[in-house]
Amino acid sequence: MPTKKSTPDIFLMIVTFTLLAVGLIMVYSASAVWADYKFNDSFFFAKRQMLFAVVGIIAMFFIMNIDYWTWRTWAKVILIICFVLLILVLIPGIGNVRNGSRSWIGVGAFSVQPSEFMKIAMIAFLAKFLSENQKAITTFKKGLFPSLGLVFLAFGLIMLQPDLGTGTVMVGTSVVIIFIAGARISHFVGLGLLGVAGFVGLIISAPYRMKRITSFLDPWEDPLGSGFQMIQSLYAIGPGGLFGLGLGQSRQKFFYLPEPQTDFIFAILAEELGFIGGSLILLLFSLLLWRGIRIALGAPDLFGTFLATGIIAMIAIQVMINIGVVTGLMPVTGITLPFLSYGGSSLTLMLMAVGVLLNISRHSRY
Repeated sequence: MPTKKSTPDIFLMIVTFTLLAVGLIMVYSASAVWADYKFNDSFFFAKRQMLFAVVGIIAMFFIMNIDYWTWRTWAKVILIICFVLLILVLIPGIGNVRNGSRSWIGVGAFSVQPSEFMKIAMIAFLAKFLSENQKAITTFKKGLFPSLGLVFLAFGLIMLQPDLGTGTVMVGTSVVIIFIAGARISHFVGLGLLGVAGFVGLIISAPYRMKRITSFLDPWEDPLGSGFQMIQSLYAIGPGGLFGLGLGQSRQKFFYLPEPQTDFIFAILAEELGFIGGSLILLLFSLLLWRGIRIALGAPDLFGTFLATGIIAMIAIQVMINIGVVTGLMPVTGITLPFLSYGGSSLTLMLMAVGVLLNISRHSRY
């Protein structure tokens, strides 16, 4: 058993809490108008996000004190539970439909999104499997095929909801872990070509996805339809300029940008805090990723390295996709911005993942 240090990575904890604090402020700022109109309470979303944050922080500190080797022991059980939840969410009456996707299971007044927790479950299982079978990963039959087969089984269930954004993050994160574990590039090239073909097929098979692609290429072709969200996001970012319009002074949150507290919260942040504010957020994410990479490199065993790498890859991929969408560099997908966007499952998962990182840092040799 690796030797445990007395304290976790305090710098990582500070950066996480800073992002969380900014997120709570921005959720209120972005949602106040809509919340007051719909629920007669401008703090409706902010209060719920605060509750999610408290639950997530408690979970983070609890997990921070659980030996990360525990996740190796329970990785298979956790993965099976997440697979069961992915199946249950597809059953009418159990799974709730929002914005055309059956991705949530109602738990009292709140909802849980199983696909979010599948991301961390897959990371833990792959870290266990690849650390125990590292030599086999160079072979297609015994290493790469079982790993990717499991990943794409989960991806298939997520696509039945459908939720292309979350599925893409899970697959991208898994590929990073498998690559770091030593898979052959020649295998990746062949599978990459098949993956691109499959991705194109998924886009063509669903008209709404094709609309997202065409609106990405030319959002002004359908400014009141498929291109509306992209245009309104750019209208928010543009006037922000260097210093922004001021905290709370967004214009796009007045029913122009739909549900601005969720996937497009960075657009409101850029409008109110400008290029400087947006750059500082990117700097905070960069610092978080730097600390995570240091923890992964200093982990005392392969399982710790793969586990930390997967968590950092998940956060990095999600940040890149979300900000890419908001700034018009990528087609619209339903991906939240970690620690900032409104959403209980996403926020709780991210704080739990940081808790795992903090525990690994207590064993790390950096």
